[in-house]
Amino acid sequence: MAVVLCLLLIFALMAPSLDGQILGGPMHGKAVVCYVASWAAYRPNDGQFTLDNLQPALCTHLVYSFAGLNETTFTIKSLDPWQDLEKDYGKAGYKRIVALKERYPHLKVTIAIGGWNEGSERYSKMASSPETRKTFINSVMIFLNQYKFDGLDLDWEYPSKRGGKPDDKANYVSLVKELKEAFEPKSLILTAALGAGKETMESAYDLSKLSRYLDLIHMMCYDYHGTWDGVVGPNAPLRGLDNEDVLSVEYTVKYMISQGVSPYKLVLGLPMYGRTFVLNDASTKRLQFGVTPVESAGFKGPYTREAGFMGYNEICAEVSNKSSPWEYHWHEGSATAYLRDGARVISYDDPRAIAAKVKFAVDNNLGGLMVWSIDTDDFRGHCGIDDRTFKDFTDRYNRMVNDPLLQEALKTLKLGDEARNLHRGTAYSLTDGRLELRLPQPQLSNYQLMQTVNAATTLALEEKRILDEMSRVNRDNEIVQTLSGCSRPERSLALVSLLIYKLFF
Repeated sequence: MAVVLCLLLIFALMAPSLDGQILGGPMHGKAVVCYVASWAAYRPNDGQFTLDNLQPALCTHLVYSFAGLNETTFTIKSLDPWQDLEKDYGKAGYKRIVALKERYPHLKVTIAIGGWNEGSERYSKMASSPETRKTFINSVMIFLNQYKFDGLDLDWEYPSKRGGKPDDKANYVSLVKELKEAFEPKSLILTAALGAGKETMESAYDLSKLSRYLDLIHMMCYDYHGTWDGVVGPNAPLRGLDNEDVLSVEYTVKYMISQGVSPYKLVLGLPMYGRTFVLNDASTKRLQFGVTPVESAGFKGPYTREAGFMGYNEICAEVSNKSSPWEYHWHEGSATAYLRDGARVISYDDPRAIAAKVKFAVDNNLGGLMVWSIDTDDFRGHCGIDDRTFKDFTDRYNRMVNDPLLQEALKTLKLGDEARNLHRGTAYSLTDGRLELRLPQPQLSNYQLMQTVNAATTLALEEKRILDEMSRVNRDNEIVQTLSGCSRPERSLALVSLLIYKLFF
């Protein structure tokens, strides 16, 4: 009996420790910023998302959305006290999301202020003078300390637009600079979500200065097209519809870098939703992005209930229904998936489109990925696995596996064998000197898009390492061929120069 009591006592003492087990996050080293829409808790049925549904291990940063601005006092405020706070038997959203760091210490949890519904005018007034900016910053410091957030995400949509003024562009820089000066002694994080359209980037932001003061820049690379265009189009095209098209992820990233933004601070925004359209003519045989006319409003999803908008969880539920009338299509030019059922069309990012953008971000040395928003992923796991997810990675592997340059590159890459591959969770390994690709396997039955973000990041980083080494081998071969036509003194001088370059660059 005494032994049983001792064992019960031991288990009782262990229980709090087991309950508070420390868990980790993504291991690839890139930022994965997950916006959490607090109003998703009000969605009906399987669309309802609360913090209990969150999988924090999928993210490095959580951004609680949104706080607002008191337009009279210019101070930060809760937009939904019942959902955000504890008083009056509230849901205590602030406290609960910050508390996730106890079990997931890798997490940084910040609060976003602004959003589309908040507009621009009140932020324009707040930023217009040193006095009002100081009032706002002081309120933010008190707010962050009270609720224990790690920092602030500015989501002013947009300076100089939607009721704003031309002076907003300079005033926004002043606001960011002054916030950064206040945040640094407290080691608080300062980020901002920036619009991705060319006209917005030009009129709203002094990008090189913002890059100096912001820790991360979250690029909202979505809503490039919608029913407002009057024609069907891709919500978030990786590439433009033609060579002159400036509405694409590729253009946005290249523009920001050309304006002096550090790529390591850029976080590429990925949409976990699509745009819906109703064609003017249901009998249209061939649908063309940017050409085929549509009605002024799209249709709604059953959970998000917003005309012209459907969450990925709503979209994939349609696709996974075996009796569904939807036909799947892939638009190669923009790397966009779309569905069609007669007059109805949904343009969206499926796992293949997400993987393509992750690859683009890694190839351009961006700081990470951001998702808007995690609550419209397939968080209940109703949709299953998409076999097309890593098609583009497989196609590239098949093209390079027998390339002679690869065989030379493998001599210096020092990849592990298959057993080591499985142990480390890496994708590329060697079997009898041959490069092998093992595609990532899902770790969860839900969160299909978030799993794709992390798996594709690991895959893209490994692939980039291999391709970079192949490029190096190719350059060295070209140098050797060039030197073969030189005299011995010229070859010696060139080889010394090459050695110095490799040592220092």
